[in-house]
Amino acid sequence: MHKYFNLIVLTIIVSSNVYSQNNDDWLTYYEKSGFKETPVYAETVDFCKRLDKASEWVTYTTFGKSGEGRDLPLLIIDKNGYSKVKEVRQTEKLVVLIQAGIHAGEIDGKDAGLVLLRDIVINKKNTDLLNYVTILFIPILNVDGHEHFGKYNRINQNGPEEMGFRTNATNLNLNRDYLKAESPEIQAWHRLFIDWMPDFFIDIHATDGADYQYVITYHMETFGNMDANMTDWQKNVFLKYVSAKMEKDNMPVFPYVMFRKWHDPRSGLFGWVGSPVLSHGYTALQNRPSILIENHMLKDYKTRVNATINMLIYSLEIINKEAYKLRRLIVESEMYVSSKDFQKNKYTLKFKSAPDSVMVDFKGFEYQLVKSDLTDGDWFKYSNKPKLYKIPYFEKQIPDIQVFLPVAYIVPPQWTDVIKKLKLMGVEMHYLSKPTRMKVEMYRFSNVVFSEKPYECRQTVKNYNIETFVQEVEFPAGSAIIKLNQASSQVAIHALEPQAPSSFLYWGFFNSIFEQKEYAESYIMEKLARDMIASDADLKAEFEAKMKDKNFANDSYNILNWFYSKSNYWDNRINLYPIGRVMTEDILEGIEIY
Repeated sequence: MHKYFNLIVLTIIVSSNVYSQNNDDWLTYYEKSGFKETPVYAETVDFCKRLDKASEWVTYTTFGKSGEGRDLPLLIIDKNGYSKVKEVRQTEKLVVLIQAGIHAGEIDGKDAGLVLLRDIVINKKNTDLLNYVTILFIPILNVDGHEHFGKYNRINQNGPEEMGFRTNATNLNLNRDYLKAESPEIQAWHRLFIDWMPDFFIDIHATDGADYQYVITYHMETFGNMDANMTDWQKNVFLKYVSAKMEKDNMPVFPYVMFRKWHDPRSGLFGWVGSPVLSHGYTALQNRPSILIENHMLKDYKTRVNATINMLIYSLEIINKEAYKLRRLIVESEMYVSSKDFQKNKYTLKFKSAPDSVMVDFKGFEYQLVKSDLTDGDWFKYSNKPKLYKIPYFEKQIPDIQVFLPVAYIVPPQWTDVIKKLKLMGVEMHYLSKPTRMKVEMYRFSNVVFSEKPYECRQTVKNYNIETFVQEVEFPAGSAIIKLNQASSQVAIHALEPQAPSSFLYWGFFNSIFEQKEYAESYIMEKLARDMIASDADLKAEFEAKMKDKNFANDSYNILNWFYSKSNYWDNRINLYPIGRVMTEDILEGIEIY
């Protein structure tokens, strides 16, 4: 009798300890704080390592280092315990990359991810989310900005009590760095992405901007810049499922809010195609669907984290259900952008909003617009009274800038940074074995205008006139030949086509081509200029027309330099874009490459 009683007591004690471990010892820092605080880097990493030790499903690893030398943490969650790309891909599971803390003040995704993953691997809740999916979770991408910890880093945000800062240690905004890839964090991200090639990507932020009822707004690339079938799946399968689930939870979602007039819902909303400087804009170039989650900064932290958890659960649910179809859509997208059908059509580099709109219901708050007696500007005063607005939504996007695509680009070997960045992003290339002459299409610029202030540590190229011409050019041995019959063709297009919104030319990678390096002395040019107009009537007429411009006529140096630019001594490489565009396949026949 006593033995039986003792066994019962022991069972109760053990059960109690298990319950305590599952519920108290495994509370996250965020939960222990009463849902008001977020852990610092060391505490976050420690919790991730504990998950690794406690569960065979979890692997903690790192995928690079920050500028200040911190490890970039990564959790791999797989029901088989697999942590290698080859192992996972042999199971044909989809890989979902979830990213938090790229803006380290907007840290909701870190705490939501840790709670969700803890519940899956420790409490065995929602384990079916791993049936057809392997999760890669980056709890903090901007680890250096995360440790710039303080109460005053997010003036517009309602919690947590302390948080990190928006930018990294060199003050770069990592979510403006995807295509230019200058920061060590984003370079490491690219290596991770190319290694795993995730099938779906989730990036979690918190908003700035207006006040409204929605806890979560989202952005997906559904405006025409992806394969039509993939676009349809995102709009009519993924978003319909997730939106309906969130609505049922009384957490309705809405497309990421961009008002035509800042803060003013009545001005209407507009849709937009994500630039490749942004995470979701870049992953679209790699034929991967993604969702940008934007939690509303004025909602309390617990509400935002809970909404994020639900959004992640429902996203993973539909991805599991649609695993086979999504895999097929990705393969079809890659095949299409590698095909001749893709290359023969005009390619849209940049979109703009169409003038027509649809009326939508928008759950906002009543507000007043008053004229500030302090600044004389508009002051939006929001109330707590909900209001349903019927407003125009300019959702439709139409082509703004289009180009005919070449079959290949040729990048001379001296542009090493350009070649390295494209290789980092998985762009396939071959190299000329010896100097080779070939007929290519080239660009030349004029009237180039640069940004007055640096943007992301770059003097960007804001505007120019562009001329296209064909000429025979000798390219050095080692020049990179980038054919567009590859899955990453759109990465090369957006990097190398100057008019693309985040091109390498825009970011100043080629600014040296705009610099004059040789100059003529006035005592030489005074005589040569007279000889030139005496022997060339057309040049004389052009000069007389130029002299009608007072700014030109009153600048003697500029006048003589203009004549210099018209002489045989002028450097014809100035304003010449060095990248060649091969327009037909026969030009590449017989060339020696490696």
